[in-house]
Amino acid sequence: MRSADALRDGIRQVNRAPVVLACVFALTLLTALPFSLIMRDSLRAHLGSSMAADRAALGVDHQWWTEFTAQAGPLGRTFATTIIGFAAVLDNLSTLVDAESRTPAILWLGAGYLLLWLFLSGGILDRYARARPTRTHEFFAACGIYFIRFLRLAPFIALTYYALFAYVHPLLFGTLYDNLTRDVTVERTAFLWRLALYVIFGSMLALASIVFDYAKVRAVVEDRRSMIGALAAGQRFVRRNAGAVAGLFLLNGFMFAGVLMLYAFVAPGAGWNGPLMWAGFVISQMYLLARLWVRLVFFASETALFQGRLAHAGYVANAAAPLLEPPVVERLIAPQSPR
Repeated sequence: MRSADALRDGIRQVNRAPVVLACVFALTLLTALPFSLIMRDSLRAHLGSSMAADRAALGVDHQWWTEFTAQAGPLGRTFATTIIGFAAVLDNLSTLVDAESRTPAILWLGAGYLLLWLFLSGGILDRYARARPTRTHEFFAACGIYFIRFLRLAPFIALTYYALFAYVHPLLFGTLYDNLTRDVTVERTAFLWRLALYVIFGSMLALASIVFDYAKVRAVVEDRRSMIGALAAGQRFVRRNAGAVAGLFLLNGFMFAGVLMLYAFVAPGAGWNGPLMWAGFVISQMYLLARLWVRLVFFASETALFQGRLAHAGYVANAAAPLLEPPVVERLIAPQSPR
């Protein structure tokens, strides 16, 4: 299977399972809902019935906004001007590549969201690997089974990213960048060196993400119980199929970049109010839905590439998860052991 074939198969699998996309979208909104309600109450208490509230209803009041973020707590300080439209995308990208810190509230929210994705990823990969509709009990049985296994994989993921951001990033953008630009007098040259280092660091992040993705794919498709074995097997698959794996990653990356570019043109601005404000809300949610769709295509296309190159008929694609009996029934039908 070629990279383009795997991408087409992944898109087809995601489009054939709209319930998975809808559920992931709903869970994403529910994850952010408690923090949104806290922020709403904080804004309501700060504005009250003041003239600032009237000005805020008509448009962005930068003076009030600055005052609010200066007095707010850790969660309130995240209500910055960078949340408007496409600025949020650029802010997140800058935070990632420059290894900037976030407030504890956002870190806890991100950790919870990653844990939720870790739970769902087993069921999602299982659904796409089977290439057929799965019942609710099958989906969540796969989620539960592979969640425990992926938790054993999580320390390897955490240690890898910690090493990249704690040691490699300062080495590249601190020591190496300073040495490369010490005698540079042209700003453009310094920018090109920094851009090159961004590409190197981004490639390291991409390689780590690819290896861990295929480790999860092999754990699900081959029903592997050893996560060390799955990690080694994922690394072997990436090494032996480097061209197809890289091509598929680039195709998915271009698709994601296309979503970002489209959102950059239609993203709501600071001056949107009234009906335009609700139009901006709908556009933002459509962008979030498109991002989740691309992420699911990543999962499905990687699964398709692995199955197309290495899988056989005995793999998970044709197997069905058994429906477990309730404990009381299982106890009655199980053979009695001698006391």
